[in-house]
Amino acid sequence: MLNLQGDLHVCSAAGSAEEALAAMDREPDMGRPDMAIVDLSLKSDSGLDLVKTLRHRYPALAILVLSMHDESLFAERALRSGANGYLMKLEATEHVVSAIREVLAGNIYLSAAMHEKLARALAAPRKNAEGAIASLSEREFEVLHLIGLGFSTREIAGKLNRSVKTIEAHQANIKEKLHIRSGKELMRFAIQWIESQ
Repeated sequence: MLNLQGDLHVCSAAGSAEEALAAMDREPDMGRPDMAIVDLSLKSDSGLDLVKTLRHRYPALAILVLSMHDESLFAERALRSGANGYLMKLEATEHVVSAIREVLAGNIYLSAAMHEKLARALAAPRKNAEGAIASLSEREFEVLHLIGLGFSTREIAGKLNRSVKTIEAHQANIKEKLHIRSGKELMRFAIQWIESQ
């Protein structure tokens, strides 16, 4: 669909962060791509980590996150990581070209509903739970999200390419920040939080 646009050309596709970073430097004679479209769910990598790496290595690169994950949960974190826009896959066919053009023009792309939500969040104080969740680091937020989806500590360690001890340390930090006493209580909180979104 993108290649049918007169001014757009898909020059590469990758299934992992490593492949994506290699593709960025593959054809230096032709120049680097103007934009990267990043999925948050990569085979063995974190899409947010890839966004951070791309932003660090290529400051001028336009980055659009395209994801099945709920925009209300992940858009703000994607923007903080360095993305210029966030588009849910459910809306992709209808909005992807306009999202790409918006980001390439140097603007931020979010759905109208997300723009409104962010504006409301800036205008009013957050509820206690939302405020506590907002205080989590990017990695702690990812760990909480994966706990809520039912992944075990070992599975989370594998998914995020970290040691079990590191994930346990993140879980301890999350419990402290959210004033949660036990692992079971943390799991219950994470599941309820995911279901409430």
